[in-house]
Amino acid sequence: MKETAHQPATRREFLKHTGKLAVASSIALPLLARAQQGAAPAPLPAVHPGGGGPLRLALVGCGGRGTGAVGNALDAKRIPLKLVAMADVFADRLNKSFSTLKEKYAAHVDVPADRQFVGLDSYRKAMDCLRPGDIVILTSPPAFRWVHFTYAIEKGLHVFMEKPVTVDGPTSRRMLKLAEQADAKNLKVGVGLMSRHSRALQELAKRVHDGAIGEIILQRGYRMHGPVGYFSSLPKPAGENDLLYQIRRFHSFLWASGGNFSDFYIHIIDHLGWMKNAWPVRAVALGGRHYRQSPEGKTYVDQNFDVYSVEYTYADGTKFIFGGRCITGCYDHYASYMHGTKGSAIASKSGDCGLPSSLYRSQSPKSSERFWESNVPEGERDPYLNEWVDLLDAIQNDTRYNETKRGVEASLVCVMGRMSAHTGQEITWDDALNCEHEFAPGLDQLTENSPAPLQADAQGRYPVPQPGIVTNREY
Repeated sequence: MKETAHQPATRREFLKHTGKLAVASSIALPLLARAQQGAAPAPLPAVHPGGGGPLRLALVGCGGRGTGAVGNALDAKRIPLKLVAMADVFADRLNKSFSTLKEKYAAHVDVPADRQFVGLDSYRKAMDCLRPGDIVILTSPPAFRWVHFTYAIEKGLHVFMEKPVTVDGPTSRRMLKLAEQADAKNLKVGVGLMSRHSRALQELAKRVHDGAIGEIILQRGYRMHGPVGYFSSLPKPAGENDLLYQIRRFHSFLWASGGNFSDFYIHIIDHLGWMKNAWPVRAVALGGRHYRQSPEGKTYVDQNFDVYSVEYTYADGTKFIFGGRCITGCYDHYASYMHGTKGSAIASKSGDCGLPSSLYRSQSPKSSERFWESNVPEGERDPYLNEWVDLLDAIQNDTRYNETKRGVEASLVCVMGRMSAHTGQEITWDDALNCEHEFAPGLDQLTENSPAPLQADAQGRYPVPQPGIVTNREY
């Protein structure tokens, strides 16, 4: 496939819109000044853009990440918030999330049984409990992001959405248009790429962009550990609804999540692109399925590869090497690095954005060569909390805030690498963006009685990528 010199466009100039939030500057500006000075924020009165108390929250997708996001929003203590509605496809997940949140945040959780909604249309019912200017948290499987985001924009809601935000070319193009619609309504949108809100990585990015290690010539990222989440799945139990089985085990199915590649690897891919201040323009990747049986000898039916290795190339010819592995008993490595013409850097010491970040005079990360190490104040070390502080400050002060486009771009870089591994071909940015294979069309019309987007064969096996055999789509 042909190479492209694509570079993502600069964010378009923000247009002024009506409908600004009714937070008086006499309250918001002193609060902002106090925050900049490191002081605790002054208490805000119970205000809402339309009057009538604190901003309402609705949670759509009540798994662990959604539950955590509600907690982060409430712990930010920026403006008065109250959780008033919850929605999930599965009642057990909703019940567990509700119990957890009610126990810890009782004063901020007001979700009676008639505002707890279950089913594929539950997202609409939850958002219908909100007013324009309230906030919806979208943390269901990524395949549904465009569906739920569309309705949130229609309702005039601010949004926090989990990553990845797209899983294929058609949904990426759709989400880019939705980003523009959110801008046109002056909605604030946060995307759960929390590395961008790591105060250590923010300082590192500034120093790297200012030339602290010269020109970046190589980046390396790794996420190698044993299986986590719903990485591998055994055959569907007899009598279980196939659609609901795939949604519950979303990491196992490319249509639902982009697989473990998109869901697990996006954070390091995102923050190294940020450090480079560019996105890769092409990818050449390897991958394979090795250990595809359970300890009991049952064959897994998911679509994931056990290993991935990607060589990404930027427009200037520099490389970004990413390695991923989900195999028990192997060497674990979960970190990110940069090499420049004047030195090197550790971006994440451990995990997606693990402290501290550091800079070195040479290509060797020895303490004797280190000339800078991040030192983040204790109250700012949690990037999951910071991303909510930043989003709520934008809502409170009515500043432009829409991370959707960047979230789509990071998701698309994941698609490039994954698609290259799954097809055995070189994949460019434009190849990924313009690929017409939509994994699950028509999700906005889906019901519990709909056929699953992925169909199994007579033995209960789902189609898997076949590099070199199926080359124009991933399966």
